[in-house]
Amino acid sequence: MEAQQTIAKQLEQVLLQFDQVDLTTSQIADLIEVPKNSDLGDFAFPTFQLAKQLHQVPVKIAQQIVADLDSSAFTKVVAQGPYVNFFLQRPAIVTQTLATVVTTGEHFGDQQTGQQARIVIDMSSPNIAKPMSMGHLRSTVIGNSIAKILAKLDYQPIKINHLGDWGTQFGKLMVAYKKWGNEADVKRDPINSLQKYYVKFHQLDQKYPELDEEARAWFRKLEAGDEEATHLWQWFRDESLKSFTKVYDELGVQFDSYTGEAFYNDKMAEIVDLLQQKGLLQESKGAEIVDLGPDLPPALIKKSDGATLYITRDLAAALYRKRTYHFAKALYVVGSEQSVHFEQLKAVLAKMGYAWSEDIEHIKFGLITAGGKKLSTRQGRVILLENVLQDSVTLARQQIDEKNPTLADKETVAHAVGVGAVIFHDLKNNRTDNFDFQLEEVVRFEGETGPYVQYTHARAMSILRKAAQQSDDKVAWEQVDDNTWEIAKLLADFPRIIQQAGTQREPSVIAKYALRLAKAFNHYYAHTKVLVADAQLAARLQLVQAVAIVLKEALNLLGVQAPDEM
Repeated sequence: MEAQQTIAKQLEQVLLQFDQVDLTTSQIADLIEVPKNSDLGDFAFPTFQLAKQLHQVPVKIAQQIVADLDSSAFTKVVAQGPYVNFFLQRPAIVTQTLATVVTTGEHFGDQQTGQQARIVIDMSSPNIAKPMSMGHLRSTVIGNSIAKILAKLDYQPIKINHLGDWGTQFGKLMVAYKKWGNEADVKRDPINSLQKYYVKFHQLDQKYPELDEEARAWFRKLEAGDEEATHLWQWFRDESLKSFTKVYDELGVQFDSYTGEAFYNDKMAEIVDLLQQKGLLQESKGAEIVDLGPDLPPALIKKSDGATLYITRDLAAALYRKRTYHFAKALYVVGSEQSVHFEQLKAVLAKMGYAWSEDIEHIKFGLITAGGKKLSTRQGRVILLENVLQDSVTLARQQIDEKNPTLADKETVAHAVGVGAVIFHDLKNNRTDNFDFQLEEVVRFEGETGPYVQYTHARAMSILRKAAQQSDDKVAWEQVDDNTWEIAKLLADFPRIIQQAGTQREPSVIAKYALRLAKAFNHYYAHTKVLVADAQLAARLQLVQAVAIVLKEALNLLGVQAPDEM
């Protein structure tokens, strides 16, 4: 909120009189609090830190600050114990805030921080020939939301779906298909059939270890360009992409590139050559490694049989992306369990002399569990993402039928609500946290859910449709009650919230903000008769419109639609 910066600047001037104190405006702003009781003011500055530096009593410092402060920008400034409490000029702030929101519309909160710098986002990245499960949801929707937030901050996000279309798992799949597969079954239901073969392989490979050797042999054939192996690989890839695209369309997610692991087959030799030229490659038990010192395991570049590994491809991919996109940052939206891998990746690139290795960020996230158990493709414990989305839409449709049976275009709204519920539930959780997924809790119109925020937006739009007049951005507020003030403060805070979410790469900051704003508006609506033809009608409609604008944009930054009717 701009008022917070004003307070910080005023305090900075006063604190210059204290020789022992050296705080910048931003450091002072970070100390400013919002009192739990609005009777104590709109903002409060605690003097405890100053008391330690000055070896004085906090109460006296607060009194001294109030005596020396220019309070003309505020209704009043008072010392309350060890706090300096600021009471803002509410009408002026509300007038300016709401007019700005209504005038700028969906562009409210736009910032020029990024100056069109490119940020590559490696996200989603499912494995070919396996169905997209709930385990793929997090990377997909977190990456998509981060891209939207960064675009709002004037960065140029480049979303890359680094498909898992190479590796020893293809050898396993080929063995499974050759032993137990049926071409007709695969043509009729490609992904589910291939998934069954893959699970069966892992059910039997411990009992029959020779299966693993057969799988390695098939993968070597694929790397060597064997005609049959290449044909099977291409078939598996094409069918998988059809299935993936269907799910991405449901989620409303698009990508700028689908270059997967196979794309880097002819680019890894350069990495190996560069490592050799720089004297970084060492032999270890027949394999080739890069020693990363005592704090990290060595990076395994090539196995003893010459097979490449994930890190070899990721090194090639990082170098290719830097050359192609000239990125300012490269984000990898990948589960927390891969933390060591990305530390190794950055360490190898640093040893190779690439200073831009510091521009690589691992955007880690926690697990989704079902019934408290981790999802596992190998063990066949999979919840298919496509099925979850379909079930969520069905639940949304049922609730819409109960609440608003005459709603026009119910199918479109049910889809927006059902899919949005799944996305919002994921993103309202701090991304590093694990959480258990229960669909019935996700698709509720009450509580801390996506449908609750969507319904609040639809309620605001309904009020505007019923109004006898349009809202006006030229309203001059004369009186501001506490409920209006809480909403205005939240609206004014939206640009800062966006900046925080972008800096922290944390969509939950936006989701939690949307919930706070929705709750504040519903509280306002429960205590205020909006559509009353009096002198304040235009002002109240302005508030409603501003809330609708910001809720819709907050949901948009999460990749969630905001229907006008529900």
